[in-house]
Amino acid sequence: MENDVKHIFYHEIRKIKDTSQLRILNESYRSKDSKVFRNGKRLISFSCNDYLGLTQNKTLINASINAIKKYGTGAGASRLVSGNHPLYTKLENLISNFKLGESTCVFGSGFLTNTGVIPAIASKNDLIVYDELSHASTNLGIKLSKAKNIKFMHNDNNHVENILKKNRSQYRSCFLLTEGVFSMDGDTADLKVLSFLAKKYNASIILDDAHGFGVLGEGRGSQFEFKPTPEILVQIGTLSKAAGSYGGFTVAPKIINDLMHNKARSLIYTTGLPPATVAASIAAINIIRTDKKLVKKPLENAVTFCKEAQLPMPQSSIVTLILGTEKKTLKASRIIEKEGFYVGAIRPPTVPPNTSRLRFTFCANHKKNEIIKLAKIIRNIRDII
Repeated sequence: MENDVKHIFYHEIRKIKDTSQLRILNESYRSKDSKVFRNGKRLISFSCNDYLGLTQNKTLINASINAIKKYGTGAGASRLVSGNHPLYTKLENLISNFKLGESTCVFGSGFLTNTGVIPAIASKNDLIVYDELSHASTNLGIKLSKAKNIKFMHNDNNHVENILKKNRSQYRSCFLLTEGVFSMDGDTADLKVLSFLAKKYNASIILDDAHGFGVLGEGRGSQFEFKPTPEILVQIGTLSKAAGSYGGFTVAPKIINDLMHNKARSLIYTTGLPPATVAASIAAINIIRTDKKLVKKPLENAVTFCKEAQLPMPQSSIVTLILGTEKKTLKASRIIEKEGFYVGAIRPPTVPPNTSRLRFTFCANHKKNEIIKLAKIIRNIRDII
């Protein structure tokens, strides 16, 4: 029986290999100057989500060390049992104040936030209308909710309105799910129009802003790029990207976060974050809300790259170059690595078939000469691939 099961798995791996989609774990570690040590090579990384370089920041490191000395290495239990150490309250109040929200609930990760929040809020009597390029965690959260769900064509607000016009009246509540910055394309949602549609059809917006928080809207997030600021029912963010730590959060009316404490399974049934992690997040938020020059740098670096590489101007710190096939994209990634850079080759099922791409993420600690050199390599690659 065991051999029969293993045979099935071997067959699955063989199919993945045959489509050039096999993934393996490569041991990597990063230094403070945007360098990554990977497979024995020292490379300049343009594949990290550490947008502000805070994972190596001394203030965060010292905050973590002090928290370990005071509270120990782990939370020891779920937040609802005895793992809700005092640093949680400090972090949640800080996030609420910074993002101009009523309350905050911190989860174990961004993925756990989406998979907990959506089924806690929406049920079989509700309608979810969501962008077709929503993150995997959003898709899983939708499935767990058992709500009626309809996807709309990416960033197509006319399609959103057609769906709402046809379906909204049949359901108790309606939730529009989108992302501030789409992780595989780097483009942004038109939250002004979505907010207008939400009001027109009595719907509420749930915004996943994992890649906008700390970078756009003076660090507050994507919706703060708009004036007036669009009304968002639930702002979802992560502490593992620009904040350089780990965790996820919701900023929402207090009644919703009270609901999270009672219905979000990914919060209730998991151990709380280690005190060191929460302390690092507190230090990070204080830097993000005060260092406006640092917050602007990732997008500025992305703009410099796109000008030099002759690519369309970016909307965020993520830039993509779609090459089509998996083999072509892997070849381009290997060429770039030989030149001393690490740029991820993104392939299906992460992205749709025939849209394999190079994905560049720009951080505050990238140097201008590095960006210009990489742009020159990309111009040459476009000519030969």
